[in-house]
Amino acid sequence: MSVYEKLKALNIELPAVAAPAAAYVMYAQTGNTVFVSGHIAKKDGKPWVGQLGKNMTTEEGKQAARAVAVDLIATLQAAAGGDLNRVKRIVKVMSLVNSTSEFTEQHLVTNGASELFGEVFGEQGKHARSAFGVAQIPLGACVEIELIAELG
Repeated sequence: MSVYEKLKALNIELPAVAAPAAAYVMYAQTGNTVFVSGHIAKKDGKPWVGQLGKNMTTEEGKQAARAVAVDLIATLQAAAGGDLNRVKRIVKVMSLVNSTSEFTEQHLVTNGASELFGEVFGEQGKHARSAFGVAQIPLGACVEIELIAELG
């Protein structure tokens, strides 16, 4: 099953690629490696605001991370010249979770993105990963994720 067939089976329609919110580009490529800038969680087109351990549950954070992954895939498609079948591997994912100092389930929140990459890209979606708790994310978003991928 192709990447696009998997997206369709998951009822995922990729959004338009967002414009940078500051002085950066949405992705940069060197050789076959693409570095995708951090994307914040959005809900209904607006920043998904919240703090894990304060006013958001781990499950809500996981849903937010999955939403970020959809946006990352859209940007990765643009980086791949419009063809996600060129993605050879999701190499690394870094996740920042807006959380209280007592919250310790950043890794479970990040699974929302990691699991989606696995569903969409199969073996090529398995990646190295870091998940951090941070005091704040731009615009008050609950999650921000960036990724590194290899194109074929």
